[in-house]
Parts: sequence; structure tokens; C-alpha cells
Amino acid sequence: MLEELSPNLWDDDLDCITEFGYVISPELEMTVLPELLHGEAVNIDMAFMLIMSFTEEPKLTISNSTATEYCLIKVKDTWSRQIGHCEHEHGEGHRSDAKIYESSTGRCVTWTVVSPVVFTYRIVECENLLDVNNDTLLFGHIADPQEVQSLKRSSKLLRRFVVIDETVNYLYGAQVVQYFESWKAAYKILPLPTTEENKNMTLVTKILEEVHRFGIDRRSEPIIAIGGGVCLDIVGLAASLYRRRTPYIRVPTTLLSYIDASIGAKTGVNFCSCKNKLGSYTPPTATFLDRSFIRNLPRRHISNGMAEMLKMALMKHKGLFELLEMEGRSLLDSAFQSSGVTEVRGYTDAASLATKVAIVTMLEELAPNLWEDDLDRLVDFGHLISPELEMTVLPELLHGEAVNIDMAFMLYVARERGFLTEEDVQRIISCMKRLELPVWHQQCSLDLVQKSLSERLKHSGGKMKMPLPTGLGKAEIFNDMDSATLCQAFKKWCEELGTGH
Repeated sequence: MLEELSPNLWDDDLDCITEFGYVISPELEMTVLPELLHGEAVNIDMAFMLIMSFTEEPKLTISNSTATEYCLIKVKDTWSRQIGHCEHEHGEGHRSDAKIYESSTGRCVTWTVVSPVVFTYRIVECENLLDVNNDTLLFGHIADPQEVQSLKRSSKLLRRFVVIDETVNYLYGAQVVQYFESWKAAYKILPLPTTEENKNMTLVTKILEEVHRFGIDRRSEPIIAIGGGVCLDIVGLAASLYRRRTPYIRVPTTLLSYIDASIGAKTGVNFCSCKNKLGSYTPPTATFLDRSFIRNLPRRHISNGMAEMLKMALMKHKGLFELLEMEGRSLLDSAFQSSGVTEVRGYTDAASLATKVAIVTMLEELAPNLWEDDLDRLVDFGHLISPELEMTVLPELLHGEAVNIDMAFMLYVARERGFLTEEDVQRIISCMKRLELPVWHQQCSLDLVQKSLSERLKHSGGKMKMPLPTGLGKAEIFNDMDSATLCQAFKKWCEELGTGH
């Protein structure tokens, strides 16, 4: 079984001989439930399918000393393990990067599976995504131009299941319908109230039920999510659950999701009053970015997205901070629409430059660590206290606003520890205020801060893993934090930025 599973843990290759016994049995088992046990239904399936002659079974060899390394070769649809260099004796077959290690201690036999998981996904920035002459929404997730042309020439009906935020549907729903109608595609559009208050398994189940009714090919018909970060997170989780992993596409319509939620691997919903407590790491097949969606956002929501942009600037890009410091208010005023008038560092478009740098710096941190195996993450800046604060005052604060309050407090922690000067802190706080972001909240008490950091320790291997700026555009991860420093930083934060300041 391991010979078959190890090279193909994600079922990317659908030629799986382990599917023997699973062609008829799922339908049979559910039809007569609870009459047949799972294995009984599988055996009936196998008995019916048994039309090939028996062959001698491979003999199992157990190593009595140190672990034996096996590589894996696939020949004529069957994987088999091989000791030593993974090259088939006749030069045939496909070699997997997966390995199986077998060892014996006398009382136990242990198999260790090492199966590298590689995800490839595309982030495509384009204009006029819903223009009927733009084929990105239907074919942009496909890298091979020949495959795209083949699909366009095919007589097979194009089918897409679309989940769209209710507000976005009000603004763009007619265009989405017109788009699929013009391509003569079969489609189902499911508008949902994807707000933080509704970010739960109920919506996930609703999506799954509708997907099941519509029926999709789990490899060639990706689910499309159009909306803000909550919508993208919910749909991503639903896609990760349906048939264990169904491809999906993200189309962010807010600035925050444009530069943050849409380009990573996380999916999730809130659970037991905890933010994103349930979720998975399942990247989309593709993300399609179109800044024209941001044009219709309320000003507060644009400011909200700029908090995540500022986060990346403070952690690793001084130039982006200076750009936000200089052009942030005009970007807010223009809703990040290209003006083509003011030249900024060689670019004629501050909006394009700011979003590009924010996305690239984010990807630099996410791509090597999609699964968060390494918990030393600079992108967690602003996310130590904010989850607890956001859920406590829900729906008062937007996500980026809670993040910015967290960042503002951490600036004082960094100053108290000697990492930032007084001038640095005041410069950053002034930038935050110009971006119309909150820098303090009465509900962000010392008790809440201490509780949040205690949870951080619990879920980070007993270490704080606290990202802190060590200068403008520079940061490090710190594991030491004494109570006196924390309390002093909190006192000064409240004195300087609290009510009345």
C-alpha cells in the first residue's frame, strides 16, 4: 500500500491501482447502509471486477538492522519499491521523489514515509477580468497554451461553480452572468453573506451541498470564489473538503484580500469564538487580481487593506514604507486606481508599485513555508494580539484595523527593548494615522494582551515567536519577553495613544 500511496499522497495522478475495489463499492455501500461493512462492499466490487489472472505476489523483506531505504518506480500503472538508486533495470518507468524507510527493532517493524509535496499555483494580475473578451477567468489557471487552445476548440461544455459574496454580487453579479453566458458555459452562481460573523462551518456545508447538486469534475472544473478574504477562506476550506481536494480559483475584491488572503495557502473558518480555528493549507489553482474591484470599496475597507501592506513594509521593505508615508493618503483617496500622472521611484503608477511590492514581499515569506512548518514567521507581525481583540469586539473592528492596533502596541514593545528609536515610532504612528488606521482600542487591555501571548506560547512549541521591527524595513523573531517590559510598553502605549490622544 505504501508503494502506491507515498509517490501520490495527493492523488494528483488518478491512475491509482489502490482504486481497485472502489469503482462500485461507494455507491453500493451507501445504498444498503448499514447492511454492509466497508470491506465487504469493497470485496463484492473486487469479485465483480476480477477478470485478470493471478500473478505471484511480491515477497516482503524485513531489515533486521538499520533502516533500509527504498525508492519507488512506476511501471505499467504499478508502483514498486527498489533498494538503492532509483533507476529501473530496463530504463523504463517513472521515478518518484518519495522514499520509504523500513526498520525493525525486534518487537516492532516501522515504515517511515517521506513524500515531498509540491504545489504549483499561479497569481495573475490583469485588467478587466469580467470583460467578455478576457478569457482569464475561464482559462487563466492553465499554464500550457496548447491545452488552452485545445479546450477552446473542444465541443465539451465548459462548466463553473461560482461562490460570490452577496455585496459583490449586487455590484458585479450581472457582469458575471453576462461573462459566462457569452462563453456559452454552464454555471451556478451562489451568493452568500460572507461576513466575519458568518464565517463558520454552516456556510461551508451550504457550499458543499450546492456543489454536490451541481456536480463538477474534480480535476478540470475549478470552483471560483469572488469576494473578500472571508469568502476566499470559506470557499477554500469547502474545496479542500470536497472529494478531499477540489481545485479552486480566488478572485479577491478587497484590497486586504488582494495582497494577503488570496495569495497564500490558508483556508479557514471561525470556531468556538476563536478566529480561523478550523482550516487547512490548500493553495488555490490560481488567483486572479484585478484592481478595478477595489474602486467601489468603502474608504474604510481600503484603509483596512493598507494595514497588511504596512505590515510588510515595516517587516522587510523600507522603500514601501516610504512610499506609503509619501503617497498613502493619495492612494486612499484614489482607491488604488492607476493615475499615470505622478512618478514614484521611476514608476508612473504608485498604486501598481505599492501592490506589487506588497505581494512580492509576502510571497517571499510564504512560498518557502506554505505549510508553516517553520513558526518563525515575519508575516505574523500584527497577528499575536489581533485575533483575540477582533473576536472580542466583533463586528466593531475590521481585520486590518485589529492588526494595526496590534502593530501599534508592538512598536512600543520594540522601542522599550531598544530596537526602535522614539523618532521611528512616532514616524510610523503618524503614517498609520494618515492611512486612517486605529492605533489604540479601549478593549485591548493588558489582560487581553497577556492572554493572547499565553495562547501564542501554547501553540508555538513553548516559544513566543514574536516578530518585532528592529528598524524601518527590518525585523527579527524574538522568543524572550519579560513581564516588566511588556507592562511598561503597555503603560506608555495607553498614555500616548489612548483615549483623548
